[in-house]
Amino acid sequence: MRHQVGGRKLGRTTSHKDAMLRNMVTSFLKYEKIETTDIKAKELRRVAEKMITLAKRGGLHARRQAAAVIREKEVVQKLFDEIGARFADRQGGYTRIVKTGFRAGDSAPMAVIELMVRPSEKKEKKEPKAKKEAKPKAEKAKAAKAEKAPKVAKEAKPKKAAAKKPAAKKETGKEE
Repeated sequence: MRHQVGGRKLGRTTSHKDAMLRNMVTSFLKYEKIETTDIKAKELRRVAEKMITLAKRGGLHARRQAAAVIREKEVVQKLFDEIGARFADRQGGYTRIVKTGFRAGDSAPMAVIELMVRPSEKKEKKEPKAKKEAKPKAEKAKAAKAEKAPKVAKEAKPKKAAAKKPAAKKETGKEE
């Protein structure tokens, strides 16, 4: 019986499975998003979230524990400097698994595993929502009317500027 033995076998020997997961967690933390089979993604999530928890804890001992699993020094440095700081206020659930369909060759269920919060996503998504919610309907209607009037005036100005520019080119051609 397999009492107190966690994880999936994945059809491999234990050493092969451990090596595969070490390679996968290194690639995952390096690129922050990878595509793999659904079952492997679920196993990868267990290892990756432990590494991020070590990064949040910080310290030399935690760094050495992470370096024992992760295969590249640069990835360990990125984990402790960037990723650990990014998830400092989050209590868990650092990864997201999105199912993407089935692989063409053997119809294995595929999934994308990615980190939950990316710096670019966080900034882009929160700012527009705050601006939209802040304006009442009456202010939105006034803003829409105000935007329409300046557009007409702006359209007329570029036409005049466009007419002046070719004349300036002709003058420069005569001087040469």
